[in-house]
Amino acid sequence: MEYLIQQLINGLTLGSIYGLIAIGYTMVYGIIGMINFAHGDVFMVGSFIALAVFLILTTVFGFTFLPIVLLLVLVVSMIFTSAWGWTVERLAYRPLRGSFRLAPLITAIGMSIVLQNFVQITQGARVKPLPPQISGGVQLMEGSTVTGAISVQLSYMQMIIIGLTFVLMVGFSLLIAKTPLGRAQRSCEQDQKMAALLGVNVDRTISLTFVMGAALAAVAGMMFLLLYGVVDFYIGFLAGVKAFTAAVLGGIGSLPGAMLGGLLIGLIETFWSGYFSVEYKDVAAFSILAIVLIFMPSGLLGKPEVEKV
Repeated sequence: MEYLIQQLINGLTLGSIYGLIAIGYTMVYGIIGMINFAHGDVFMVGSFIALAVFLILTTVFGFTFLPIVLLLVLVVSMIFTSAWGWTVERLAYRPLRGSFRLAPLITAIGMSIVLQNFVQITQGARVKPLPPQISGGVQLMEGSTVTGAISVQLSYMQMIIIGLTFVLMVGFSLLIAKTPLGRAQRSCEQDQKMAALLGVNVDRTISLTFVMGAALAAVAGMMFLLLYGVVDFYIGFLAGVKAFTAAVLGGIGSLPGAMLGGLLIGLIETFWSGYFSVEYKDVAAFSILAIVLIFMPSGLLGKPEVEKV
């Protein structure tokens, strides 16, 4: 039981990171019907920016008060990744909005390759380490097994990740449901031409959606850096694929579905690694995705797409 609870905590932590990235996928798809495959690499860039800003603040300027340092790192990472999200949408995706559907998809893959190679050239291919910054935690329970004693630990870093993810999920759900920007996003999701006729600035709404998704990717990138302590240029591809899988599993276009899918993917990976072979954890996640889509093609919380005539 102790081992089961520990794996549950680990799975929720990993799934929270996947969920934050998946929200960016599902927000963009919900409005313009495009899969932004460069979104995972925005998460990677956010991790590298967080690492660079942290080192600059601590080694160059000598800041030592960790809460202020982490807050500054988070703000700067969100600003830079949001600027990148806005630039990519403005220069790469907006000119192709009226083109055939494969054109934005190919462009997104191209932007992903550009980001990966740019980071690899400028930062190198080796992993970049960061010593643990937030240590300690709470011991929930302790037990014994045939191999020795085992204790269930909930680290402070895991508390921060799970709590911050919950707060962001609630905040973005309220933003979509209660604010003028959220109403504009929902109207653009239903019919962009009609929304424009009714006075909604469609271009600005789509740009802000990219900005919001990139900011969430920056939060996930910083949390990943603090949790695992290493980043490299390839983490964006792997995390992006998992987050896209989470968005599809939960029902792409649904914010709660993206978070639910992220948590499920994290739990599947963690439990499979803990009880079976770690080499096949990705196979398990994608197999369950395939099974769910066979019986629920729209995902767990997705709604069937209504064709306009």
